Amino acid sequence: MSRYRRANTSGATWFFTVVTYRRRRFLCDEDVRVALREAITKVREQYPFNIDAWVLLPDHLHAIWTLPPGDAGFSMRWQQIKRIVTRRCAARLHRDSWMTPSKTKHRESTLWQRRYWEHQIRDDADFERHMDYLHYNPAKHRLVTQVADWPYSSFHRHVAAGIYGANWAMTSNPDSIEFGDSI
Repeated sequence: MSRYRRANTSGATWFFTVVTYRRRRFLCDEDVRVALREAITKVREQYPFNIDAWVLLPDHLHAIWTLPPGDAGFSMRWQQIKRIVTRRCAARLHRDSWMTPSKTKHRESTLWQRRYWEHQIRDDADFERHMDYLHYNPAKHRLVTQVADWPYSSFHRHVAAGIYGANWAMTSNPDSIEFGDSI
C-alpha cells in the first residue's frame, strides 16, 4: 500500500479544503462555528499561523494559511483543530452506526473526512486565484447570489481592507467565472 506524502516547505502559504464525513451539512451550525473558532484560537496560541482567507460552507471549508518561517506543520494543526471540534460536537454529531473498522483503527469519529486537500501557493498569481476561488465558493454552490451575502467568509474583512469591492464577482451565472486549471 502506498503511503501518502505531504509537502513540507517551511514558512509556506497553503490552500486547504476540509470536508465533513459523508458531506454532512453542519459546519455553519452555531455550535460548530463556535467550536471551530475556539479550536483555531487554541491551536494558534501554541502553534501560530496566519489565516489569509477563510470560507465556511455547510459541508466543507476552504482556508489559506501562511506558516511561520521554519515551520511546515500544517498537518498537525489540522489534526488538532479537527480533534477539538470533534470532542466539543460529538454528542450531537457522532454516528456510531457509521463507524468502520478503519475509522476505529485510526481513532476517528464521523464528523470529518480523514484526508483533506492541500496545495502550496506558488506565487502571487496563484495566491490571487485561490483567494478568488475561496471567496466565490458560496456563490458557486448557489448558497447566495452575491458573494457579499455569505456571512461565514473572510471576504468582508478583505472588502474593509480595500482588497475587494463590495460588489465583487456579482453575476447571474455562477458558472461563468473561471479560476484556472489548478483549482
